[in-house]
Amino acid sequence: MNAMLEINAVYSIQLCSGEVRLWKYLGEGKGGRVWWNDQDSGTIFNEESILYAWQILEKQVA
Repeated sequence: MNAMLEINAVYSIQLCSGEVRLWKYLGEGKGGRVWWNDQDSGTIFNEESILYAWQILEKQVA
């Protein structure tokens, strides 16, 4: 993943369907997995578990 991401910052993410979600970047964990928290559902997941294409649009300003 992009080394420029800020831990605990929230990013707008566009899914392949066009839907835009807010995900908090939790950083790299044990084993090199990159973790995120979906701000709407509260789900915490790693990038390996995502089964669809997505892209970071921008960092959200607090």
